[in-house]
Order: sequence, then structure tokens, then C-alpha cells
Amino acid sequence: MAAVLIWISLLVGLLAGLGGTEVQQTTLHPLVGRVFVHTLDRENFLHLPELVVAVPATVPITYHAHLQGHPDLPRWLRYAQRSPHQPGFLYGTATPADRGRQVIEVTAYNRDRFDTTRQRLVLLIGDPEGPLLPYQAEFLVRSHDVEEVLPSTPAGRFLTALGGLWEPGELQLLNITSALDRGGRVPLPIEGRKEGVYIKVGSASPFSTCLKMVASPDSQARCAQGQPPLLSCYDTLAPHFRVDWCNVSLVDKSVPEPADEVPTPGDGILEHDPFFCPPTEATAREFLTDALVTLLVPLLVALLLTLLLAYVMCCRREGRLKRDLATSE
Repeated sequence: MAAVLIWISLLVGLLAGLGGTEVQQTTLHPLVGRVFVHTLDRENFLHLPELVVAVPATVPITYHAHLQGHPDLPRWLRYAQRSPHQPGFLYGTATPADRGRQVIEVTAYNRDRFDTTRQRLVLLIGDPEGPLLPYQAEFLVRSHDVEEVLPSTPAGRFLTALGGLWEPGELQLLNITSALDRGGRVPLPIEGRKEGVYIKVGSASPFSTCLKMVASPDSQARCAQGQPPLLSCYDTLAPHFRVDWCNVSLVDKSVPEPADEVPTPGDGILEHDPFFCPPTEATAREFLTDALVTLLVPLLVALLLTLLLAYVMCCRREGRLKRDLATSE
């Protein structure tokens, strides 16, 4: 009886301790049509109040993130972490359909002691302020992986270098996507080989002549023949960013697309066509004779063959006597 009371007291204490644990909550403000990057740093998880013992900095940490009430992340959000000793990233670009409030639950796992800590990210997705960005360009950077351009420093360096190829104006990141998500292949384990990353940039200023020449049909024809495209300006992105200029796409949304023509419903009556000759009405016809011929002729042939076989087998047999007489002793 005493042992039962001890176990009950321990269980009650454990449940009370779990009930008193508070999950840290952080509020973030992603914008529709703008890239959102949140770093899952180990410092934010190793110093939570629920951790009593300090965790060394060399302990590997992995993360699992999902939308509250769902087993996976929302469609517009992705998670990336190169190794347990490096930080993780939540990144993506929200669409107008994602506008509103979304709650992301993140769990950090200590790979040595299997301890877990949790955070809750409250995403308040709203519309961006400022001018529209109708001029959008996407570049394939083959010298980097997606984790290498998600931090603010490499991303800012890319925008600064790209400013030398564009008209003066503010450039903003719209989307960052790994080349593996676009059908790319994992590179061979050779030093210097990267997976590649697509970086989409928008601006309120029109495209420069240099960018227009890169995306021109003449440059695409040269790329189809295995030659470099036409580049009339100095490549300010090199050597830090090796851009595949044959995979540059430009989108101009300043000119509204023509609306699709709505078909006008008619009265359901076809117009007179002199070349259309409708079939005449078919006359009544009896198919009894055809049916009888189709059925009776095969039956009659089968009956004759059966009678012939019976006559041969039963009436034309010569018997055992003739066989014995024909056989020598």
C-alpha cells in the first residue's frame, strides 16, 4: 500500500511539472510576396527556462517544425538544415491565400541525451508596404547551396552585386528555392560542387539593357548550341556568385495581361451550312431472316458433321476378325 502511494505521489508531481512548463512563443511578421527566413539557432533553444542543465555548444541539435494541428508545414514554408551542428532555417514566400495568422510549432532534439524543447512561432502574414515590384528576375546561382544564401549577409551581398547590372532602384528578395526542388540532381562528392539555388529578385525599376540582352532570343539560341549568352556589361556577381546566365528568366508584370474572352452562350441552334448534309431517316427493316440464317446455318453444319463422324465411327468399322486375319503368326 505504501509503494502505491509513493508511485501516485511521483506521478502527480511529474504531471504537475509538465503542466507548469511553458512553451516559448515568438511573433513574426512575414509579408505576402516577400521571402521570409527565420533561423532556428541553438542559442534560442538551449537557454529556455525548462532546461535545468546547461547544454554544451558541441551537442548536435536537430529540429522538427509543423503547422499547429497538422503533421507538416504549410505549403509555402520549407525547412532546411545541413547538419545537426549547424542552424536550421524556415524559409519561403507566402501567397495571398496564406494571409492571416499561422502558428508553427518547433521541437528541438538533443541528439546526445534525447532531451526536447519546444517553441511556438506565431506568423502574422500581411501585405507588404511600399511600391509594387512588377519587374522580377530569377537567377540560378550554381556556386551556393540554399543554406548559404538564407542568412541576411550573403543575401544582402547578392543584392548589392546585382545592383551593378540593374537600373538604379531598390532590389528586394522575392523567393529563394533550392535547385533540388526544381528537379536538380545531387552533385558528386567533389570539392566545390554545390546543389545550386534559385534567387528571385523584384524591383520597381525596369530591366537594364544588359539583362534584356541576356534573356533575348539570340542569347537563348546561343545557349541551345552550348555557347555563353550575350552579356554586354561587366559581371558584377563574379567571382563570389557563379550565375548560370542561360537560366535567367525575366517577368514584366507592369503591363496587365489581357483578360480571357468569356464565351457567349448561344440559342443552341446551328447555323445553316451548305456543306453539311444531315443523314436521311432510315426505313423500317425486318431482321428476323438475318437472325435465323446467322443461327441456323452453323447449327445445321455442326449437325451434319456430327452425323458424318458417327457414321464413320459406328458403321464403317471392320472389326477384330479382319485385323487378326491380316496379322501374321
